[in-house]
Amino acid sequence: MPADETSSPGAPTHAAYDAVIVGGGHNGLVAAAYLARAGQSVLVLERLGGTGGAAVSTRPFHGIDARLSRYSYLVSLLPQKIVRELGIDFAVRKRTVSSYTPALRGGRPTGLLVGGDGTRDSFAALTGDGREYEAWERFYRMTGRVAERVFPTLTEPLPAREELRARVADAHAWSMLFEEPIGVAVEETFADDLVRGVVLTDALIGTFADAHDPSLLQNRCFLYHVIGNSTGDWDVPVGGMGALTDALADAARAAGAEIRVLHEATRIETDGTRAEVTVRSPGGEHTVGARRVLVNASPQALAALLGQEPPAPAEGAQLKVNMLLTRLPRLRDRSVDPHQAFAGTFHIAEGYEQLATAYREAAAGHLPGAPPSEIYCHSLTDPSILGPGLAARGYQTLTLFGLHTPARLFTADNEAARTALLDATLAELDAHLDEPVADCLALDAEGRPCIEAKTPLDLERDLMLPGGHIFHRDLSFPYATEETGRWGVETAHANVLLCGAGAVRGGGVSGVPGHNAAMAALGR
Repeated sequence: MPADETSSPGAPTHAAYDAVIVGGGHNGLVAAAYLARAGQSVLVLERLGGTGGAAVSTRPFHGIDARLSRYSYLVSLLPQKIVRELGIDFAVRKRTVSSYTPALRGGRPTGLLVGGDGTRDSFAALTGDGREYEAWERFYRMTGRVAERVFPTLTEPLPAREELRARVADAHAWSMLFEEPIGVAVEETFADDLVRGVVLTDALIGTFADAHDPSLLQNRCFLYHVIGNSTGDWDVPVGGMGALTDALADAARAAGAEIRVLHEATRIETDGTRAEVTVRSPGGEHTVGARRVLVNASPQALAALLGQEPPAPAEGAQLKVNMLLTRLPRLRDRSVDPHQAFAGTFHIAEGYEQLATAYREAAAGHLPGAPPSEIYCHSLTDPSILGPGLAARGYQTLTLFGLHTPARLFTADNEAARTALLDATLAELDAHLDEPVADCLALDAEGRPCIEAKTPLDLERDLMLPGGHIFHRDLSFPYATEETGRWGVETAHANVLLCGAGAVRGGGVSGVPGHNAAMAALGR
């Protein structure tokens, strides 16, 4: 086993490892487990007091036994291949409903419920006929076929663009998803504004773009949201997201990897064959030697570690709100039970024109007047995240994810902008409720409402996400370009690999960059 690298200030040690992994988030743990299982000596360095990064479960409300997935919250892109090969004890549950979107039609509260036997009837009640439902079915049959063909490539060496196009084997689908702005397909396929908006939201999660952005940034985001595990389903992690990262840490340790928390890598020096990592820890500063280094951090952090010019700045664009309720609020739309409406994704102010307006307002430097957002109630699918007393009394968790709120809107006064945005977002939700959501909030042990909100700047501070960007940088199409290596994790240094969300085919809770960096390191 490698020597203990802990040392006192001024007396560095030079332990030698096959691989040092910078960052103990889920991708770093996946890489550690694969490398250690291959017989390599592995050290994971984590600057925080625990592993998991953004994929953690915590009890954010003082004195309340509710373990929330604090930052990332749903699982789609994690391949079963990784779960199976690492032998981790982790499961997900399907949500009984895909989504519910409240609306007013002719002054009457109504909504669109997707999932289960009533989907066709819900479309008909909203739009007056069956044409939108048939268009919906055709569209998602198409994305399903694409998912079946594209998803398996995420854990293979990067295909060339034409190779991936041949695997998709559908010229019309390729054009819609890879070549022209997704707004074109949405507008040509659907007529109803609300239906168009529900479809478009998958192109905007954590992504600040217009439906017709010529860069196709929105298309890349949409693709990753509809291909997960060849189905596009977004499932609830049993036990919360921390259950995944705890299982990954256990798997890495069981395979022989060492994990050191409160150990922050501050510099990497390499000649391409050997590397030294400078580490700051409670015992002082010291160095660790390695044949290779895998960096589970952003491209900006990687550049800083190597002393290089950083890449273009990244910018997140989301509001994250966690809540604990004593009960689910009553809805103005009495045709749907709250337990059904909140069982999937509850869309707020996400009509097609509402999304376009919110984007224009934010691009002009203003907080959206009607902030779009969506809500998830994980405790309906997995009540184990609630303590027995809370579950018995009907308590529920709510996670809200707001769109079109770029980091630039918070730089002048983050606290004031956060408060204003939260108030406006909850007002949009309340417009569809028969009682204010604030009346349903639980109180913590100090008598404070159980609600917390985080802006992109808060996420940058808490998790070192550049600009609060949940994907570390803009997503890429999952095919090779002149800039990518064989696996999409390579850097300018042969023995330094990027295994975080900023790698090609990174983003989301997937473990894919960790797997791919491990495969690159092993020469597979």
